[in-house]
Amino acid sequence: MERLDKVVFKPKWWMKNVLSIDEEFIKSNHLRGLILDLDNTLSMHGSPAAEEGVMEWLEQMKRLGVRMTVVSNNTKKRVDPLAKELGLDYISFGCKPLTIGITRALKQMRLPKKSVALVGDQIFTDIIGGNLKRIPTILVEPFHLEDKPSFKLKRKLESVIFKRDYTKLK
Repeated sequence: MERLDKVVFKPKWWMKNVLSIDEEFIKSNHLRGLILDLDNTLSMHGSPAAEEGVMEWLEQMKRLGVRMTVVSNNTKKRVDPLAKELGLDYISFGCKPLTIGITRALKQMRLPKKSVALVGDQIFTDIIGGNLKRIPTILVEPFHLEDKPSFKLKRKLESVIFKRDYTKLK
């Protein structure tokens, strides 16, 4: 029997950021859809704009026929303007790590679970949520590390449980 940390906390893949998800990766893993976290995955937490390169990456994914939906734990007020700017469907107040928002996204996308991956920067919300829903998960590094105490605590706990070392990020 696998240990709990191997089943629940461990992503299937670990990548530098969303921009590392390219055509070869999509095709070789037979992915047809991505459920995307918003804050620190596509945009800096609280920022009204996408990170540099994200708009071009989204266009590349769309050209490949990849369906994408944002699932964020944030409010509609935060998610709606940025998701519209990105041209993506979204689910706000996704309740991750519960699977409520992920389930809704899968229904909207009308794709089998095995062909959809969840992409996010946090183990305790994104990765656990995707793993509980039994869809492949991609852990990405945040574009920027947050200074708020709550984020520092989460990142410290992640580094203890999963040996995630943020000190190496620049």
